Amino acid sequence: MAGFDLHTHTTCSDGTTSPEANVRAALELGLDGLGVTDHDTVAGFERARSAAEGTPLELVLGTEFSAEHQGVSVHLLGLWIDPSYEPLSDELERLRDERLDRARRTVERFVALGIPVSLDRVLQIAGSAPVARPHVARAVVELGAAADLREVFDTWLADGGPAYVEKHAVDPARAVRLLVAAGGVVVLAHPGLYGDRSHSAGIPEDLVASMADAGLAGIEVDHPDHGEVARRRYRDLARALDLQVTGGSDYHGPAGGTTLGAETTPRAVVERLRRWHPA
Repeated sequence: MAGFDLHTHTTCSDGTTSPEANVRAALELGLDGLGVTDHDTVAGFERARSAAEGTPLELVLGTEFSAEHQGVSVHLLGLWIDPSYEPLSDELERLRDERLDRARRTVERFVALGIPVSLDRVLQIAGSAPVARPHVARAVVELGAAADLREVFDTWLADGGPAYVEKHAVDPARAVRLLVAAGGVVVLAHPGLYGDRSHSAGIPEDLVASMADAGLAGIEVDHPDHGEVARRRYRDLARALDLQVTGGSDYHGPAGGTTLGAETTPRAVVERLRRWHPA
């Protein structure tokens, strides 16, 4: 299977497989390259590097950075970032701290809704990773209140849901500039899932245009949860804004609803991104 899966997660954030396991799976699939893009952390970089050393697999190390626009989540893949860039590392630390406070408030919402989620259990599930909504969702599934993670998000946790808690996050255009300053190449992740709901309207064109002005390089058009309408819409928008079209599985582990390598980016596009510089 040729191509690069530019969007995967590990146990260093809210995935259920290790960086080493993801590298092994990518090699078994015959992928050309693998993006390591955990939420708001670079903790998996060295483990992935060690696992891929001496193999033909090319790693694209980055992070899925959390931004927000008018109370709705906007996620950005910062690829090839320099983890030592202090303004970025400071912002990632702040985002991780915010995640803990958000988890606490989310648990309180569930308890008020009659679902006795325990913060201690959520933190046990997260382990050493930055706590995130999927960790809360797993605790809800354990209680038998939902059949799977998707049901938890669709019913309670998606943006605007009864257990949703807004987070303090940076503006998307500012986030793009920060990632570019850290040496990164920035791709807008799953824009058709505006608010993490597959039936949502998607990120509006004017917001994408503002990110393009700030230095956005690409749009993740090919995502497992994008239908044909979303793919057509954002492929056309990428063409209009002279942005690259990428693909990624957004893999979170076997129970996450998708498989590693389910969507990929051609090598030619990866090479254009690698050479990309903001105008």
